[in-house]
Amino acid sequence: MTPTYDDAVALDRADPLAPFRSEFLMTDDPVAYLDGNSLGRPPLRTLERVEQTLRHAWGERLIRSWEEGWLDLPEQVGDRLATACLGAAAGQTVVAESTSVNIFKLLHAGCSLRPDRDEIVATDSDFPTDRYLVDSVAAARGLTVRWVRPDLVEGVTEAALREVLSERTALVLLSHVDYRSGAMLDVGAVTALVHEFDALAAWDLCHSAGVVPLALDADDVDLAVGCTYKYLNAGPGAPAFLYVAERHLGSVRQPITGWWSSADRFAMGPTYEPDPSIRAMLSGTAYVPGIVAVDASVSLVAEAGIEAIRAKAVALTDLCVELVDAWLAPYGFVVASPRDSARRGGHVTIQGPRAREVADAMYEAQVIPDFRNPDMIRLGLSPLTTSYAELWRALDVTRRIVDAI
Repeated sequence: MTPTYDDAVALDRADPLAPFRSEFLMTDDPVAYLDGNSLGRPPLRTLERVEQTLRHAWGERLIRSWEEGWLDLPEQVGDRLATACLGAAAGQTVVAESTSVNIFKLLHAGCSLRPDRDEIVATDSDFPTDRYLVDSVAAARGLTVRWVRPDLVEGVTEAALREVLSERTALVLLSHVDYRSGAMLDVGAVTALVHEFDALAAWDLCHSAGVVPLALDADDVDLAVGCTYKYLNAGPGAPAFLYVAERHLGSVRQPITGWWSSADRFAMGPTYEPDPSIRAMLSGTAYVPGIVAVDASVSLVAEAGIEAIRAKAVALTDLCVELVDAWLAPYGFVVASPRDSARRGGHVTIQGPRAREVADAMYEAQVIPDFRNPDMIRLGLSPLTTSYAELWRALDVTRRIVDAI
C-alpha cells in the first residue's frame, strides 16, 4: 500500500535526527527543497560563527588573529572533518581551495608518485570538472587517458576496469557516488583492484562526504578530494578538502607550490622546500571565513553521527523510490538510480517524458529539484534537513504536475 501523508508524519515523529532541522535556517519558501545534494541549507551555527569571525576575529583582532589560530585552520578543520565522516586519522586532510583546484593538485601529485607510468584511467561520464581536468593534466604531462564508460545505474564494474588497467596505469580517478544517478561504488574493493596493478586510487567524494560513511584509511585509499557545500552544508563555494594517505606524505609533490605549502612559511627563502606534512598540499593564504564555515557545519555532522545520517538517507531514498513507482511510473517515469540501497547514495534520479517541463513546473510550484541534461530529475534528500513529510508533499505535487502535462 502506498504510504500516506500521515505515514510520513509518523516517520518524522520517530526520526532521531528530526531535532536537527531546528539547527538550520528554514523559511516558508520553498514548499520542498530537494536539492541539498547540490547546495545544503545554511546551519544557524555556521551563520553565527562566520559573523563572529568577521566582526571579532577580523574586525577587532585584525592581523593578530593569524597567530591566534588562523594559521592552523586548514589542518585542524581537515582533521575534524576526517574524524566526522572520512574514516581517516589526523594529519592527512586539509581544507583549502576549490574542488577543481584540489583535483588538479591530486592528479599531478598522483602521477608524480608513479613517474614511470604513462596512463590515467577515468570515466567518460563523470562530472565535467573531473573529465576536463583529467584531459588537461594528461595533455600537460604527455599521458594517455583510458576512458571507462559506466552504466548509468550499475556504475563502473570490475570487468570494465580490468579492461583498461595495466602496468602503464599511474592513477585511477573515480567518483564514489555518481553525480547523475547516485550509483555508489565499493571504495575498498575498487581500491584493492587498482592496487593489484600498483596504480594509485584517487576518489572524488563530492556526492558522498557527509551522507555516506567512509573508511579512507581502512580501505587503503591513496588520494581523495571532495566539496563541503552539499551534504556538509558549509555554504556556496565553500572550500573543498583534500586527503593524502600518510604513506605518501614524504614524497608527494603538487604543482601549485605557494608559500603556505613551504616548510617554513615565514623564512621567505630563495628556493621552495615543501613541508613534509599534509601542509605540502596547500598553496596560497587560507580563506578563513570559508574554512570557519566548514568547521561549524562539520560539527553538526559529528553530533548527528554519520551512521545515523546514512540510516536516514536510506530510509528517505527508499520512500522516494516507493512513491515514484506508485505515482509517477504510470506516466512513464522510471527510477534511474540503483534500487538496492546499499549501492545508492543520498539522491534518487528519475527519468521520464518531458522531464525538462516537469522540472520547470516543479520550480514554479516551489518544489526545488535538480535537473541534469538530457532528461534526469535529481531528488536530493539531505538527512539533516529533509523531512519525510516534505518528501511526500514534493512527490504529491509532482504527480499532479505530471498528470496535468
